[in-house]
Amino acid sequence: MCHLQRKFLQYFWHCALVVFLALTFSGWGVEPAVALLRQHHDSPGVLRYHSQVSIKDKQGYAWQVLLFKQNYNNPVRDLRLRLVGFPGVVEIAHPQPLEIEATSGKLLSASDAYALTAPAPNVGEYELTDVLPKLPTTDALKLYVPVQGEKPLVLNIPQSVVTEWQWLVTEID
Repeated sequence: MCHLQRKFLQYFWHCALVVFLALTFSGWGVEPAVALLRQHHDSPGVLRYHSQVSIKDKQGYAWQVLLFKQNYNNPVRDLRLRLVGFPGVVEIAHPQPLEIEATSGKLLSASDAYALTAPAPNVGEYELTDVLPKLPTTDALKLYVPVQGEKPLVLNIPQSVVTEWQWLVTEID
């Protein structure tokens, strides 16, 4: 092997080690993520808002949890909660509902918006229009995500995120 090839392999293995260490230790000592209201352009000149947070399950896999309003052109705007799990690790069981439990013990159910077709096996979307107003604003939540072949996977949603969801619903068009 020539000198240049050896240098390239050395460089490659050093980079691989750095990436491995960064991925291994990236979650240590980090506080849970707080939801963030984000804006996006729905069409030219029209801004829309959604709440997005990354939540880790007990196996350490990150889930994207996204609350958004659907059907802005209708007087009644649907609220949807989209859950995106790690591809190839989890498969959401459709058309099962999402069970939502508040710290106070209140239990509610949200219907599966992807009952017939989901864009990917690791994606679920649930109707929260009627559910969110019934949830206490001062409670954290547990989402029981129906997954294939297992008991539901639990995602813990902090109270600060629930407060942001309520704010998105009541304050932002």
